[in-house]
Amino acid sequence: MDVIIVQALSKRFGDTLAVDAISFAVPAGATCGLLGGNGAGKTTTIAMLLGLLIPTAGSIRVLGHDMARDRFAALARMNFSSPYVALPQRLTVAENLRVYGHLYNVRHTDRRIAELADQLDLHELLHRPAGELSSGQKTRVALAKSLINRPEVLLLDEPTASLDPDTADLVRSWLERYQAESGCTILLASHNMAEVERLCGAVLMMKRGRIVDRGSPAELLERYGRDDL
Repeated sequence: MDVIIVQALSKRFGDTLAVDAISFAVPAGATCGLLGGNGAGKTTTIAMLLGLLIPTAGSIRVLGHDMARDRFAALARMNFSSPYVALPQRLTVAENLRVYGHLYNVRHTDRRIAELADQLDLHELLHRPAGELSSGQKTRVALAKSLINRPEVLLLDEPTASLDPDTADLVRSWLERYQAESGCTILLASHNMAEVERLCGAVLMMKRGRIVDRGSPAELLERYGRDDL
């Protein structure tokens, strides 16, 4: 069953066509990578999937819900992480996570925050204001926020940006484990080719708002005659 279904999706900003009639589907429990340089349309696509941007044309269905008409039913079962979206800076990490826990109606919110602190090594950060964190620390907190409601669909925009190699590897391992345990469907936008090759069963290659190629990492490597992505 396809959990994410995108058909002829476009987004125009004035004279700029940021996303140009793209179509794709992501099966339940799969991880699909969005690859492309800056300005390729990856973040705009994710924003439309979340309902943060209204498409100029096309349709999106997530978890069986039409995102133009019934997005709140799907959003309760989704979440999103990006190091480029700041949390309220005066609130501590724990306060931020508690706010999102209440927004998602998470039961036993403090227990869930403690679990995420263990898994993502956040204990020393919980009582620090979000505005005082380093870039790498903010990235880990953003990931914790995205997992607070144990989402069935997880949209990740550069989930390991600004992380040192060891911490980035820990995060990738944790995502693999979370997906194996929960059956979560993941759409991952990344510039890190090794990350995409490791995590993704399918890859969509975007350029200037269009999907210019698609396939598994192995299929793309064979098609282009390369040793790695």
